[in-house]
Amino acid sequence: MKPETSAAGVNREAAAGLTLLGAAVLALIIANSPLREMYQHLLSMHVQIGVAPFALTKEVIHWINDGLMSVFFFLVGLEIKREAIRGALSNRRAAMLPIIGALGGMVVPALIYASINWDNDIALRGWAIPAATDIAFAVGVMAALASRLPPALKVFLLALAIIDDLGAILIIAFFYTAELSLLALALAAVGIAGLILLNRSGVMRAWPYLLIGAFVWLCVLKSGVHATLAGVATALAIPLSGTKKGTNGPLIGLEEALSPWVSFLIVPIFAFANAGLTLTDLSTNDILSQIPIGIALGLFVGKPLGIYGASRAAIATGLGQMPHGASQVQLFGTAILGGIGFTMSLFIGMLAFPDPDSSAEVRLGVLAGSLMSAIVGYIVLVRSASDREFRSREH
Repeated sequence: MKPETSAAGVNREAAAGLTLLGAAVLALIIANSPLREMYQHLLSMHVQIGVAPFALTKEVIHWINDGLMSVFFFLVGLEIKREAIRGALSNRRAAMLPIIGALGGMVVPALIYASINWDNDIALRGWAIPAATDIAFAVGVMAALASRLPPALKVFLLALAIIDDLGAILIIAFFYTAELSLLALALAAVGIAGLILLNRSGVMRAWPYLLIGAFVWLCVLKSGVHATLAGVATALAIPLSGTKKGTNGPLIGLEEALSPWVSFLIVPIFAFANAGLTLTDLSTNDILSQIPIGIALGLFVGKPLGIYGASRAAIATGLGQMPHGASQVQLFGTAILGGIGFTMSLFIGMLAFPDPDSSAEVRLGVLAGSLMSAIVGYIVLVRSASDREFRSREH
């Protein structure tokens, strides 16, 4: 998950994307095989953690979506903080292009989805589903062309995806919450205050933050706000710099330690648990219904239009800089890759539509839109790289 621009970093992101793809394909195969009932039974099994009366009992699917994905969001929080202080988002002028592009890439897909589902109040709950970009998948596709694309284009895509993740976090916090427990929220606030106190006191060990973060997670889980947001809150409190000038705090070490676990275990497990779409149960009406059509068009059409249109406007007005060495076609191809929503789109879809019937439609729309975006984005980038190589040989 760590956005590196070195060959090793890109290769790891590519491998993570392939692992994620493999988990999703395996889930689809099992969900459409005689193993389907065993797959569904496994995800619906109840698992208890802790000892009564201090125990939590949840289905396996909920432990994955509420528990493991909290670690994913914790890593996202670490990445956002590092990028904002030291990385691609620390330079205001350089950061403007991915920020504006990401905003366009969230607004336009949401508008497309809303326009298709305007007459259905229930379906409108899914307006944010096509507003997300999957870092692992998008970078995995781009990594296949790593030597033929300018490095600045990869930095743009990674920064764009991180801003996109931040937008998704805010959307989840403000729009996808259940009935709130004020007591649980108050206790979570006490825990967050404790995290801030640790930071202000210059505590450089990771374990006190993680211990209080676990308490915050439990409180948020019981509050009605989605528990994964506790991971982000904990991450933002962890120091990036050490107490001595030029030294690192625990954030860098935690990010490096967690990144392979999240990329190669947690996110693939999430994909395996949530991508199991049973195709035999789908009718023509299901395929052409408003929810999957809205999601697919939002990802495949809305994302590139929003990202590219907003980016071009930023460049034309001088607010943003064109990625060095990139062509307009390559910028557009990268915008198309932004339509690979997958992990975050499925996650938001699970929050918007917890019922099984609608969740199947969400999976269909996310898989269709993401697959089309990956294929077409790859083709556009291949053609753009080939055209540039041809022109350079002519000269």
